[in-house]
Amino acid sequence: MYHLSDFLLELNSGFNVLQYITLRTVFATITALLISTIFGPRVIRYLSHLNIGETIRELGPLSHYKKQGTPTMGGLLIIITVVFSTLLWVDIYNRYIVIALATMLMFGVLGGIDDYLKIKRGKGLSIKNKFLWQSLLAFIIAYTVYSSAQYPAELELIVPFFKDIVWDIGWWFVLLAYLTIVGTSNAVNLSDGLDGLAVLPVALIAAALGIFAYVSGHINFANYLNFPYLPEAAELTVFCGALAGTALGFLWFNTYPAKVFMGDVGALSLGSALAIIAILVRQEFLLVIMGGIFVAEALSVILQIASFRLTGKRIFRMAPLHHHFELKGWPEPTVIVRFWIITLLLVLVGLATLKIR
Repeated sequence: MYHLSDFLLELNSGFNVLQYITLRTVFATITALLISTIFGPRVIRYLSHLNIGETIRELGPLSHYKKQGTPTMGGLLIIITVVFSTLLWVDIYNRYIVIALATMLMFGVLGGIDDYLKIKRGKGLSIKNKFLWQSLLAFIIAYTVYSSAQYPAELELIVPFFKDIVWDIGWWFVLLAYLTIVGTSNAVNLSDGLDGLAVLPVALIAAALGIFAYVSGHINFANYLNFPYLPEAAELTVFCGALAGTALGFLWFNTYPAKVFMGDVGALSLGSALAIIAILVRQEFLLVIMGGIFVAEALSVILQIASFRLTGKRIFRMAPLHHHFELKGWPEPTVIVRFWIITLLLVLVGLATLKIR
């Protein structure tokens, strides 16, 4: 639609509105939301017909056994919706958009392979092989972003709340980007253990990152708020809108009690999408703040494993963290909503860094 508007302008000057990023972001969000909610039931029926159901591990909470057989791999709907909605409303020649979509697709394929193996043989990729492939993809993406940088600001490290702390980190950029992609994709994957727990935070964080993308890509706003100006970043706002709209649409069916799960194909693709947006708009530290729930979930697993191997004792009743609260007696909806509220507060803190610098 963005490129079609060049031809439509010859018919009527009113079509100039399709050039505006804000309007295209709104349309991308609505498009993604409608596609998710309209085609969601059909996808769920198709997955059920193929007997693509969730397998509940024996060591998990007993209350989760009733979820056995719930259709999984709903992340396929997420990926298709985000890609279609983005391409419909975005400047498809924008370098940042190409990188963002490629990142999401690559991690989606990896997650899809893992899900397929779980369904086919009852066991997915080993932790070692999965991490190896994640690392390889993350390194390729990180190096691509580094090598294709056209402006010094694209490789500068920004620290939230401090306007004068900006460093050109050179080759260290590749390591930081690698850690951000691998860490975020795994963290979102670990958080996707309760109905709707991960998908709403993804929507909130994507929407907030969209604001930072718009500010960074708008020369007047960037200068006023003392952000590095990134000419191509504003187009990522449309991608963020599609991401948020898709996540909200999927939540319609994934909320408690879930009719479908996203699976690794959804969790890895969404996590990598958030990571690459944060990297491209130079807000890796901000992602850590707004994604505090994801960070806590990942840290709980790391600390649990380290504590048990070193001392033979567990810190939490069960990891990831959401299972700990379940075993303490919190009903699943209570855990979910409270984690959502915490995420909303963290996103607001992140948005405060726009001005508090």
